[in-house]
Amino acid sequence: MEHIADLLHYGTIALAVGINSAGVGIGEGISGNAALQAMNIQPGARADIAKTAILGMALGETAAFIGVSIAAMLLFSTFETSLYSGIAEISIALAVCIPGFVIGIISSLPAQQACLSIARQPFFSKKILYFMIINQSILQTPIIFGFIIAMFIKGQMACVSTYAESLRLLASGLCIGVGSIGPSIGLGIFARAACKNSSINRQAYDQLFSFVIVSQALIETPMVFSLTISLLLAFSAYALTPLLGVAYVCAGVCMAIGTLGSGISSGLTAARACEQIAFNTSNSNEISRTSIVAQGLIDTSAIYTFIIACILIFWH
Repeated sequence: MEHIADLLHYGTIALAVGINSAGVGIGEGISGNAALQAMNIQPGARADIAKTAILGMALGETAAFIGVSIAAMLLFSTFETSLYSGIAEISIALAVCIPGFVIGIISSLPAQQACLSIARQPFFSKKILYFMIINQSILQTPIIFGFIIAMFIKGQMACVSTYAESLRLLASGLCIGVGSIGPSIGLGIFARAACKNSSINRQAYDQLFSFVIVSQALIETPMVFSLTISLLLAFSAYALTPLLGVAYVCAGVCMAIGTLGSGISSGLTAARACEQIAFNTSNSNEISRTSIVAQGLIDTSAIYTFIIACILIFWH
């Protein structure tokens, strides 16, 4: 039993660094490839393209940095490991590694498209760069949410003494980890479309900028529901029996799966709206309103799972 606890402890430390770094490495490779391709298309904009690629890669490093931070905190922690605390540590891996791997790759999409957009519009490079920085900064939200939940879980690990309590924390990490996948993919799809279309029609920049802020918030809404359920699970005081622990896991799974479709669909809808705004700027207000209403309706599917997850948590 002691060996299993040690395996879970050191395995979590290794995964926190390894999986996050793998995602970031893949993403940086995509960004670097796009930068070289853009330089080949527009050699005169090499300096701006290189600066954009480097800044994009630096922002994409967030997931790897958080993975290293979590690993260091666990490595130098002083609590005594047990099977129950080991299960709780798995939840830290779920909360940090899943969004870290996805965001590491997805963060490359706006950087990739920004480099190609500068090659298309070299005299518009400063605004394209600014647009990419905003989109990539918002893209880091899922891994930050995962880090917050991981810290709350770490703070309770020394007090975990039952199987039910370990399941409660496992459900919390699973909820935010898996629940970030759909919104992260949706954010990446939308950010790539926003960076691309900002260079297609320079006159549509202002309309796209305001639309981006609202749409990013709507795409992230299902993930906010996942964060709420994760917090409720992390601080719930009713995991007294294994059966209640199983109910908590079911609540986490319910909420996590419920965000997949809504996050991706909301991102696809907003991405298509970006394209239409760029080609039909005179009707940008109508296009924006239609997209926002559609995204709001898409997010209702996450609300249904949020309600059921709350019932599973509080219905004893």
